Amino acid sequence: MERGEFSIVKAKFISPCRRIINKEFGLSNQLIFTQWLTEYEKMLRHIIAGFEAKPALQDEVFQEIALNIWKAIPGFRQDASAKTFIARIAHNVLATHVAKSVRTVKADQDIEQISESQAAAKTSTPYQALDQSQRQQRLSQAIRQLKLEQQQVITLALEGMSYLEIAETLAISTSLVGVRLNRAKASLTQLLEVV
Repeated sequence: MERGEFSIVKAKFISPCRRIINKEFGLSNQLIFTQWLTEYEKMLRHIIAGFEAKPALQDEVFQEIALNIWKAIPGFRQDASAKTFIARIAHNVLATHVAKSVRTVKADQDIEQISESQAAAKTSTPYQALDQSQRQQRLSQAIRQLKLEQQQVITLALEGMSYLEIAETLAISTSLVGVRLNRAKASLTQLLEVV
């Protein structure tokens, strides 16, 4: 069977079978959506914080990403992991968001959600929690100053994704992920020295 023939078989037979299996075993789109948002909300919030400083806009972007995930569930072919699929949707929405935004000086606002969840999990002194929070704020501010393609790879890398997962998410080669990540790290080092 040639490659083109397999695509036809896959489209006509395998995809409808997946829908039937999902219905048979109770895996409705709503259940999948709820499960994914529960599992990947923290990752999405971190990715969003890397692109948007204002908490109100972060919430709007999160809602837009959630809506796009909901719309994309029927088309999920399981070629990649759910994590990669969701991260790709998030990055597409964020790329559009950044492109629409007017490049003006961003307000100096803190990213409290990241530091609150991590500080609550640790038993540390108030001074240590403040120091950790300030370092996270500096890092987030520096990430927002990077070029879009550098922001994308560095936020995914900070979420613990492998080069392969980042490459699948952004639809680029793994070698390009390495190049962009090295450039992002170099730029971040310079920005953090200045800040």
